[in-house]
Amino acid sequence: MKAKNKLLTLLILSATTAASVAAINKIIKVTAVSKNLLNDDKSKSLCFKWRLGNVHYTKSGSGMPLLLIHDLNSASSGYEWSRIVSSLQNDYTVYTIDLLGCGRSEKANMTYTNYLYVQLISDFIKSEIGHRTSVIATGESASIPIMACANKPELFDQLMFINPLSVQDFCQMPGKASKMYKFVVELPMIGTLLYNIANSRQAIHERFVASGFQNPYSVKSSYVDAYYESAHLGASSKSMYASISCNYTRCNIVNALRKIDNSMYIIGGNGIEHIEDRLNEYKEYNSAIETALIPGAKGLPQLETPEELVELIRTYIH
Repeated sequence: MKAKNKLLTLLILSATTAASVAAINKIIKVTAVSKNLLNDDKSKSLCFKWRLGNVHYTKSGSGMPLLLIHDLNSASSGYEWSRIVSSLQNDYTVYTIDLLGCGRSEKANMTYTNYLYVQLISDFIKSEIGHRTSVIATGESASIPIMACANKPELFDQLMFINPLSVQDFCQMPGKASKMYKFVVELPMIGTLLYNIANSRQAIHERFVASGFQNPYSVKSSYVDAYYESAHLGASSKSMYASISCNYTRCNIVNALRKIDNSMYIIGGNGIEHIEDRLNEYKEYNSAIETALIPGAKGLPQLETPEELVELIRTYIH
C-alpha cells in the first residue's frame, strides 16, 4: 500500500512539474513576441519561397546589389543591419535576409548545416537578385559566402566579413558530447526550457555586453527586445540553436579561402581580444585579403559604431 502511495505521489509530482514547465514555455513564447518589433520596419517585407522553407528578406535603395547576412545566432535576424541600411541604400540596392531558422523566416524542426546555407544563399542570389552580388556577413555566417563563392564564383562580386570566427574555430566538428546536448535540447519540454534559459532577455543582454559591444552603455533595450523576439518567433526556434551549439553549421574553410579570387575584406572590432592575430590568420591562407579595424567596437559595429562601418563599406565595396 505504501509503495502504491509513493508511486501515485511520484506520478502526481511528475505531471505537475511537466504541466508547470509547459506553462512556463508557453508564457515565454507569447510574451517574447508580443511587441511585434521585427515587423515594425520601414522596408517592405518580402518572401523567398525556398524549397526548405519560406525566407524573409527586405530590399531597398538602388545601385549595385549588396546582400547583408546577419550573424549565425538563434537570436539574430536582419534587424542586425537596421542602423546602416538607410545610409547604404543611396549607393546600393540593399538586401537583408533572415536566414532559414532565424528571425521571421521559417523555423523547421531539422538539422541546419553550412551546406544548407550555402545552397540557400546561392539560390537566393540567382532567384531574387539575378546579378553578381557583393556580400557582407557577420561572425559565424562568414563561412557561408566563403564556401558559396568557392563553389560558384560567378554569383559573387566583393566579399566583406565582420569579425569572422578564427579559421581554426570554423573547423570544429560535432562530437559525442555535442550530439548528446543536441538530443537533449530537442526534447519537447525540458529541451525547450533549456533553450528559453539560453535565450532569455538577460542572457541576450549579457552576450551583448560580453562580446557584442565595447561600451556596455551602448546596449539599448530596443536591441535586446528585438533579439529576444527573434529568438522566440516561429514553430521550432530551438532547432537552429541546437545545430549551431553543436557545430553542425561549421566547416573547414581553408581550401575555399585559398581558391577564392574575388576581392575580400575583413573588418575587426578593435575591442576584441587578439583580433589582429585572427585577421592575420586569414591572410596566411589568402594574401590578397585586406583588413581594417574599427575603433570603439566589438562584435557588432553595425549597431555600435554604424557611421564608421558605413564609411569602410563605401571605401571597399564599389
